[in-house]
Amino acid sequence: MSPLPTWYRATARDLPWRRPSFHDEFGAWGVLVSEFMLQQTPVTRVIPHLEAWLERWPTPSEMATASTADVVQQWANLGYPRRALWLHRAAVEITERHGGIVPREVDALLALSGIGDYTARAVAVFAYGDRHPVVDTNTRRVLARAIEGRAQPGPPSRRDLVLMADLLPDDVAEAAVFNAAAMELGATVCTSRAPRCELCPLAGSCAWLAAGRPDTGDERRRQAAYEGSDRQARGAVLKLLRSIDPDAVPLDAVLPDWPDPGQRDRAIDSLIADGLAEADGASLFLPR
Repeated sequence: MSPLPTWYRATARDLPWRRPSFHDEFGAWGVLVSEFMLQQTPVTRVIPHLEAWLERWPTPSEMATASTADVVQQWANLGYPRRALWLHRAAVEITERHGGIVPREVDALLALSGIGDYTARAVAVFAYGDRHPVVDTNTRRVLARAIEGRAQPGPPSRRDLVLMADLLPDDVAEAAVFNAAAMELGATVCTSRAPRCELCPLAGSCAWLAAGRPDTGDERRRQAAYEGSDRQARGAVLKLLRSIDPDAVPLDAVLPDWPDPGQRDRAIDSLIADGLAEADGASLFLPR
């Protein structure tokens, strides 16, 4: 997989978190915020929200002083709003435990709210330049095809980290580029539904391509459709609360025309349980 770094340097997208000026201004905090926002969210939606977020809270210490309502409001329509709460909690933890500096060690990063294997290693590698395997969905697909000859990766496992670690160059700086290149390849060329093998720098060594691109099955968990889902109802309730913040809305005026009243009520209850909304018995509002 040695052609990857050369390909990446020639073709990588110009994204804010890859620019030296971004790192100079926001450091590891900027990388951490970008990684939270990029989870299950397209790059094009993230960029304007990331810029606004870091303009408002350029350090974890500044974000730690924000109210939960401010955080949920600023998250806007990025989706999966619990990420905003986790990021807020992580900012408080970074401020209290690490003096406002995002930690470098993977174990310390994993101890923060909302941070798993991928995010911890992404911060250690892309913010601090350390040598670790960084494996996201795109990387897992590249590994499955190029190395294992499978059309799609299986469920996430520690094996992915081991496989990627074995492929990393010994040079620390090149290892970081290799991690970024594998992710970029999966995002732009080795895509899930329409891989562009004719553009792939690994075409000459890809096990899946050599085997004739066989359909080896897909064990990935399918995400339920958004339209008509509880997620859609939650999003509609949050949108209403953001539109009237800091005021409260009477409970009987929350989506009164929603086609499934039971689903609306589940959405309200789940938002309250997740700390994304509060109720005083008669009204609903963003957390104070």
